[in-house]
Amino acid sequence: MSKTGTQHLKSLADGRHIFLDGERIQDPANHPAFRNATRTVAHLYDLQSDNPELMTFKSPTSGRQVGRHWQLPTSAQDLALRRQAMTLWSRATCGFFGRSPDHIPTSVCGMLMDIERFRKADPARASALQGWFEHARDQDLYVTYTIVNPQSNQTRGPADQGFENHPGLRIVDEDGQGLTVRGAKMLGTGAVMANEVFVANIQPLRPEEEAFAVSFALPLGAPGVRILSRKSYEQHAVSEFDNPLAYCYDENDAVVYFDDVKVPWDRVFVHRDIALAASQFRDTYAAPMQNHHSQIRLSVKLQFLAGLARRIAEINGIIDIPQVRDQLGRLSASVTMVESFVHAMEATGEQVGDYYAPNRSVMHAATCITQELYPQFVTTVRELAGGGMIMLPSSREDFANGEMRELIGRTQRSGVTDAYGRVKTLKLAWDAVGSEFASRHVQYEMFYAGATVFQRAAAYRNFDWGNAASLVDSVLGRYDLPAEMRPAAA
Repeated sequence: MSKTGTQHLKSLADGRHIFLDGERIQDPANHPAFRNATRTVAHLYDLQSDNPELMTFKSPTSGRQVGRHWQLPTSAQDLALRRQAMTLWSRATCGFFGRSPDHIPTSVCGMLMDIERFRKADPARASALQGWFEHARDQDLYVTYTIVNPQSNQTRGPADQGFENHPGLRIVDEDGQGLTVRGAKMLGTGAVMANEVFVANIQPLRPEEEAFAVSFALPLGAPGVRILSRKSYEQHAVSEFDNPLAYCYDENDAVVYFDDVKVPWDRVFVHRDIALAASQFRDTYAAPMQNHHSQIRLSVKLQFLAGLARRIAEINGIIDIPQVRDQLGRLSASVTMVESFVHAMEATGEQVGDYYAPNRSVMHAATCITQELYPQFVTTVRELAGGGMIMLPSSREDFANGEMRELIGRTQRSGVTDAYGRVKTLKLAWDAVGSEFASRHVQYEMFYAGATVFQRAAAYRNFDWGNAASLVDSVLGRYDLPAEMRPAAA
């Protein structure tokens, strides 16, 4: 039997330090800021346990059934099977859990496909990565990651600002037992409800900044680890009726601060190696694997928004207006496009030794396009809803007042549902596209894979420009002027 939700909830009582609203929180599973989201994660593990044939496989080291997201794919069929398992989890949250427990393992699988890169740099670090992966896989851990330094002066590197003034994590000491690290990393999405954190550095570093070139993994309850939570949208949700998404799908984000934390050598994967720190995500198969998952999840989220848009059009009685059908047609075509990207990543992937990785060029194309696509979906839902999302009852308590309930019935009208159904749907729409929770998701989808300019640069690097140029050259080579008619060379 694979890991259950109850087991995961119990694992979070590890003495961790979470800070929220000026207080320390040790037990996120039972705190009003996090308890519903942690139970959503528990539900995912129960869903996995209830569907073992699709969602689990036998670990080659422990023999235990663990999540399929820990399995290194060897064929396009394996990727397709991963997609089916990941889709089931994504549908359970309508795609609103970007850092669900199947996300980070996909990245690490991509690194393991290129383990020789680590061995060439330092065999001991490669052995540590392999060993930790097997440990995390056998325990079916929920792992988050923090791979970006907090924003400070982004035009100046750590050396220019002075190491002590820079907020980012760095090595401050080392001995025979391991490293001591100090500083902060972001953005620990899901850190309050995860088991461990994978720490790395993906930002460019200069030769004198080797102390920042480090990668490791640790339990979030380790001594000296501090989780600084942002505002909890779950805690501020009026009720599930009023905020049905924030109420249970607020995966949270946090800055993770390491206060002179000791990291044993068998958990250190990159050690003062600027080149390996840069290539760990960029040049291995971590990014194609990771974004294969992200596009699967996003396709489900876009399906949800498309379905919501149509439901709003029906409720508002505008479904038969040609311009509205044009908008809905564009949404449906976009959903199909993202789904096609996922299938293309699988069908045109590449063999990597014994393993099989999604197509890198298609992955970058999908990421570039969907960073712009998500805000467009949100705008379309807003346009179709109009003022309807604003003229809503203040809370569910209005329905408890007989006079208010009667007035709601008179003012919330629809040809396809009653006042209750209209209010319920538009409350959901507001939480999806208009609330503080919704705004966070727009920001997340625009930047989770990095700034658009960097994704476009990656798409440029991985595109087959030679093939495109050959088409141009084939036409240019078909005709010419006589030599005597050409201008003299400059």
